[in-house]
This record gives sequence, C-alpha cells and structure tokens, in this order.
Amino acid sequence: MALQQNYGTGRRKSSSARVFLRPGSGAITINHRPLDQFFGRETARMIVRQPLELTQTTDKFDVLVTVEGGGTTGQAGAIRLGLARALVEYDENLKGDLRRAGFMTRDAREVERKKVGL
Repeated sequence: MALQQNYGTGRRKSSSARVFLRPGSGAITINHRPLDQFFGRETARMIVRQPLELTQTTDKFDVLVTVEGGGTTGQAGAIRLGLARALVEYDENLKGDLRRAGFMTRDAREVERKKVGL
C-alpha cells in the first residue's frame, strides 16, 4: 500500500525547506526534532502553524520538514511557504484562502550587498 503524502518546497532569504504532509494526528517534525524543540521562540512556532490554523487542518496531518540555511526567522518563513504549497497540492480549493492571507507568495527580499568605500 502506497503512503499518500503531499509535498511543497519553500524558500526565504537563504533558507530552503522541503515539507511533506501525511495523514496523521498533527505532529510537526523539523529535521527529526519536534517543533517546540527546534524553534525556541514562540513567534517562529506561530509562523509555522499559520497555514494549518487558517485551513483548520491542524489535527489532520503529520508534517515532516527538512530545512537548511539561514537563521530561525528565514527558516520559519520557508517552512510556512512549503506548508502552504503542500496544502494546495492536497486540496486546490484552499488556494484562495491561503493566497488572500499571503502564504502563497514567496518573499523576494534578499540581503543587500555591502557597498565598500561610500
């Protein structure tokens, strides 16, 4: 029996996240660690949970994430985008709500280079 899962990729600043959604009880695992252990700040945890809370699917899926690069805020933003994309892959009807909330748009801002000698 094949395991049904949905996939989404998210990037922000220099962070990139691969997000897998599987039917389950609502456990969020990031780099083999629970969400509360991976992110110390409550704001980062809140950013990660936003797409699930908006679509009311908090207890419906287990979320497996691999994230690398950047700092905590960039990683949280990358996970949020990847999670939103995975939810749209699961159900196309969620796309409108996620787009209105701004979760489907990749934040294009990057760090500006240093200007030497100005």
